[in-house]
Amino acid sequence: MIFKEIEEFSEIRYKARAYLCHLLDRNIPNNLPGVNVQSINDGFDKIAHEVDSFDAFYILDKNGIQLDNTISLDSKNISGKGINRSNKAYYYRCVREKRCVLTDPYPSSLTNRLCVTASMPICNDKKELLYIACVDIGLKELLAMISPSSVDGIFGKFTKLIYSVFSIALFAISLVLFVYGIKSFVLKSFNEINISEVFESTIVLTLALAIFDLVKAIFEAEVLGRPNHHQNGGSRTMVRFIGSIIIALAIESLMLVFKFAITDPSQILYAIYLIGGVGFLMIALSCYLFILIRSSVDRDY
Repeated sequence: MIFKEIEEFSEIRYKARAYLCHLLDRNIPNNLPGVNVQSINDGFDKIAHEVDSFDAFYILDKNGIQLDNTISLDSKNISGKGINRSNKAYYYRCVREKRCVLTDPYPSSLTNRLCVTASMPICNDKKELLYIACVDIGLKELLAMISPSSVDGIFGKFTKLIYSVFSIALFAISLVLFVYGIKSFVLKSFNEINISEVFESTIVLTLALAIFDLVKAIFEAEVLGRPNHHQNGGSRTMVRFIGSIIIALAIESLMLVFKFAITDPSQILYAIYLIGGVGFLMIALSCYLFILIRSSVDRDY
């Protein structure tokens, strides 16, 4: 689910930065005379009582050296005094931009999980940089805080459960169609196989493959959260699904042509109507693919 979480973070990044920077700005004194480490720690204490999802709080001096041990509810994370963190993004970006910043997700050395860091420059009344106040929070906790409907929120987990149930149901249907499609070959000898049964089995197996392909796309995207490396992954799935349906209808219409030509030529007009419907679906699918390719080219430019 890491890719899904990072993708969701990119969507709520600005909202998350605004919220975390608001917490820091509201609770920590800044641009005032007499700003010191104790006043910043008091602000951290207020934030910790307001939101208990943070992993760690710590203060850097203007050169990026951590002044005290990390403040954390987990005693194993209380460390870091004197460490040079000037090469960290939350330090040099904050100093360079001279404002509160939020880093990209990175593996935390404290929790071994993905986290982000919000850092804010602390200045005196003369606008001289004194400290950098830093707050670490796990990526999952941030998503649950900012976007309750995210993949790790309650609604997100419920949605994953629903998609899982539907995926299992559709897979069961695909499996039933597959068994039905091959039983005529398994249970009969070669001489007993009817050509019409071959066409029927081909139709059933084509539908089974189309449903399985749809299940695979839904399960990977919505349950496993795997990224789609193609720009139009969802559209590709729909095109393949509709293409499989068109193939099944084309085979069925061909069967009807042969059947009515032999048994009842007066009914062959209905088979022609079905062939016309298949042709219309192919034209519609071609137009859709043309529009899809054009829109993709326009985005590249």
